[in-house]
Amino acid sequence: MLGFMADASDGSNEVVERLRREKEALSEINARLAAEKLGLEQEIGKLKKELEKAREQIEELQRTAARQAAPFRRREALKVAEKKRPGRPAGHRGVRRARPPHVDQEVEEPLVACPCCGGPVHDRAPLTQYIEELPPVRPVVTRLTTWKGVCPQCGEVHSTHPLQVSHGQGAAGVQLGPRAVAWATLLNKQFGIPLRKTCSILQRGFGLKLSAGGLAQLLHRVAARLRPRYEALREQVRTSAANYMDETSWYVGDPHWVLWVCTAPQYTLYHVDPSHGGPVAEKLLGPDYAGVVVSDCHGAYRRLKCPQHKCIAHHLRALHKSRGKNPTEASPYLDAWEQLWRRVIELRHLRDELPAETFALRRAGLEATWDKLLARRVRKAGDRYFLGRMQNVGQHHFGCLYHDVEATNNKAERAIRPAVVARKISCGNRTQRGASTWQILVSLATTAHQCGREFLDELTTALPLMAGLPAG
Repeated sequence: MLGFMADASDGSNEVVERLRREKEALSEINARLAAEKLGLEQEIGKLKKELEKAREQIEELQRTAARQAAPFRRREALKVAEKKRPGRPAGHRGVRRARPPHVDQEVEEPLVACPCCGGPVHDRAPLTQYIEELPPVRPVVTRLTTWKGVCPQCGEVHSTHPLQVSHGQGAAGVQLGPRAVAWATLLNKQFGIPLRKTCSILQRGFGLKLSAGGLAQLLHRVAARLRPRYEALREQVRTSAANYMDETSWYVGDPHWVLWVCTAPQYTLYHVDPSHGGPVAEKLLGPDYAGVVVSDCHGAYRRLKCPQHKCIAHHLRALHKSRGKNPTEASPYLDAWEQLWRRVIELRHLRDELPAETFALRRAGLEATWDKLLARRVRKAGDRYFLGRMQNVGQHHFGCLYHDVEATNNKAERAIRPAVVARKISCGNRTQRGASTWQILVSLATTAHQCGREFLDELTTALPLMAGLPAG
């Protein structure tokens, strides 16, 4: 009996052991299957992302095929997803058309009887409106006769008249007057209307027939006439207390040119150049420029010896980009930088309100924070990227706190925006001569607008007697 019980006990132990081994084997199989499942889920997720990316690329290629080709198309990643609501903010003061300063004719329509039934009308009251209308435009044609002769001392001489813009005869005997030339220049260069559309407006709106090629040659002659004013504007740039500068890609037969802009409240100078380097900035400002330059962090400005300030808005955009380089967007180091730049902007706005000693004390505190952040050792990729950018800024980090300039480079970016729009419409210029004409006329038109002057009147005054210029 005892032997039987021992045998039964041994048998149960074997069963238990076998079950334990089977359980362990099943656990191993279960763990392996779970790992395989996880791997398959990850692979499926990866394939889904690749599929979604491929779909987006296909849709982008389809949209690209449907859009007009251009070498300067804005990348999709830079487009704003949420646009600002159109119109002025709620609560703004209303605006309406102003009453005309003069009245050319009086018209009255009496109400002697009811227009419906013909009965009498009581309690009549006048209702006054001012209607502004464009009259039909018909060109004023002047047949001008001048004389030429030979002077024994001077050679061939001509009589001249203020309406003349050329001495052309024969096929060139029909000319546009100064105001017509001024309107053509204004439409094409200040308003950015292409050549052929400008010709269409002149013909349909003013009755002036002009070809696109003829308009192009006319604009070259106008620019040659106004070149001294453009050179005077260059000298104004070199003597200004501050310049806001920016640059963008341009097209002069090929897309490897650069449009530079120097602007201040009193002027805007455009310059088209094949170079994107520092010598261009030195050429625009002059070797002895003593004012302040506000710009982005483009390396071309490092050659300048004058005081500078680097745009804080560019720093904040780079900071946002740096967050994307980190494994997670949480970064106390980048948060400290962002807080520093916000404080710099705030202090800049208080320049005229704070006492000089208080302003200098707060500026010194910001300088101390700058030094601490530069000296900190960081490991995250995004933190290292932004630290390197700040190290490259050098001594120009707080220029807006030492000089009377704005904290950002928005002035230059706003000045260059119309040029970017014109570039998207016309793709820039085809020749270097066209680029020279463009930079002269657009610079002078923009400067006149900034100073509250009418560019049309300036052109009308400057254009008569252009016959002394080289033809074409």
